[in-house]
Amino acid sequence: MRAAARPDLTALRDRVDRLARQRGQDPADVLSVERLSHLSGVDPELIPRVLAGEAPEVPLTRRVHRRFLRLRETRRDKHGREWSLAAVADDFGAPGASLGPLNAGTGLPGLGHAAGIQRFFGVFAGFLLADNKSAVERALAGAPAGRGAPDDLDRLSFLTGITPEAIRLTLDGRPARLPLRQQVRERFEHLRRTRPREDGRPYSLTAIARSFDASGQSLTRLAQGEGLPSLAAAAGIQRFYGVEGGFLLADDTEALAAALAGIEHELGSAAHEAENPMLAVLRAHDVRSIVTRAGLLSPAGWKSLADHLDDLLAREGRLDVRPTGDPGPAGRGPVRGPEGGAP
Repeated sequence: MRAAARPDLTALRDRVDRLARQRGQDPADVLSVERLSHLSGVDPELIPRVLAGEAPEVPLTRRVHRRFLRLRETRRDKHGREWSLAAVADDFGAPGASLGPLNAGTGLPGLGHAAGIQRFFGVFAGFLLADNKSAVERALAGAPAGRGAPDDLDRLSFLTGITPEAIRLTLDGRPARLPLRQQVRERFEHLRRTRPREDGRPYSLTAIARSFDASGQSLTRLAQGEGLPSLAAAAGIQRFYGVEGGFLLADDTEALAAALAGIEHELGSAAHEAENPMLAVLRAHDVRSIVTRAGLLSPAGWKSLADHLDDLLAREGRLDVRPTGDPGPAGRGPVRGPEGGAP
């Protein structure tokens, strides 16, 4: 599901609570901290704060380290022992020592290693990358939708980064298996092509990289199909475009399942949106992506952005502009004047 369409966690938790009761299940079991932690990888003590919107964001290196330790702790071998680093790494053709820095919390794995770790433990493709809110949201959302969900190919292609033909094959149970480097490059190019700037042109590599304090050159090899981005760069790209943490890593089947689940959720939430117009606005527009990038602005930049929004609203006749001194209807807050100031 795109970041802009993410529901409020409290509302989502309440809906799951109601569904559990309707099906005769104990909400305390369905929504237990231990279960949500197991599904999301978020530390148990953080779950209540994440649900309440009070948890601070954890730095990427620390977050990936803790998620990896959580995987080893909760997904053990048949003897009840933690999988060794050598066993995990051997599954994707790497030496166990290559996971040493990740296990110790002193470094990030490469993108290929991250994909291999998630595949080894059978968790969703964004498990290591997803921020806490996204991870808990995914755990709350439950199992992906099945074949009965809407399958408009163009929309599914937009959501997943998979070509319509590849979607047909995936829905038929014959997903194409692309090398990770090719998959990540194609998904990256899809994002640049389908999420352009206001003038219709793709964002430059420099603009994308600047959003996570890197240089445009760091993405050149990815754009040319000559290499994979670092895990930090992959997280930054996905955050820049407002897509979920596994967008670049998910295989076609998983990406399509997530898209179908998101569409199913949107359809199921239509009645709630009709009752809450503001929620509908937030879901219909890429608000979170805009706010994320706006967070990099200086105070002067914030003021300039607010003034620019007022200008755009005024041009479209959507800003309630009154002559200076007109207080407006009783009971309403201040109305901005023609120059963006308070009347």
